[in-house]
Amino acid sequence: MYITEAILLGLALAMDCFAVSITSGAIVKHIVLRPMLTMILSFGLFQGAMVLAGWYVSTLFSRILAPIDHWIAFGLLSAIGIQMIREGFGKKEETKFDPLSYKVILTLAVATSIDAMAVGVSMAFMQIGSSWDTIAIPAVLIAAISSALTIAGLGTGIFIGRKIPCSIAPVGGLILIGIGIKIIIEHLGLDFLT
Repeated sequence: MYITEAILLGLALAMDCFAVSITSGAIVKHIVLRPMLTMILSFGLFQGAMVLAGWYVSTLFSRILAPIDHWIAFGLLSAIGIQMIREGFGKKEETKFDPLSYKVILTLAVATSIDAMAVGVSMAFMQIGSSWDTIAIPAVLIAAISSALTIAGLGTGIFIGRKIPCSIAPVGGLILIGIGIKIIIEHLGLDFLT
């Protein structure tokens, strides 16, 4: 696989990371270093690792996961989105949703990287090579791009969050549900709707 193709693939896969991190930054409205670094590293590592995992286990698990991977991503994103909407409309003192809690970061990292596993499977079928070094460079590029766009998304979200006086959590919840719906539409072959 050429470097240019890997970069374009990385940009495409990182769009979900970018959207989710914008939402997280807008809710928090300021820099919280340790959890944000965790999010940046988690999103990148999960994207790269899922590409490798998809490539490695393509023959073993792809038949089992392919019919349900999009439903898993949709379910995870929708659950977090619904929680954000519900708590965004709650009383100020009752609002507990924290997009930078480690549990939420892990859930979002898994949900946004499931497509990367499918990409890894497709790379195996493209027969780009049978050794780790042929898949390692694209996986590292995808991970780096995902981390970079997560940084950009957090910064953009913090900027937006400071400009908007009201809670943006319900909007963020709708965005997460929208990403889940987009994944379902793509995997069901309903691209004509988009």
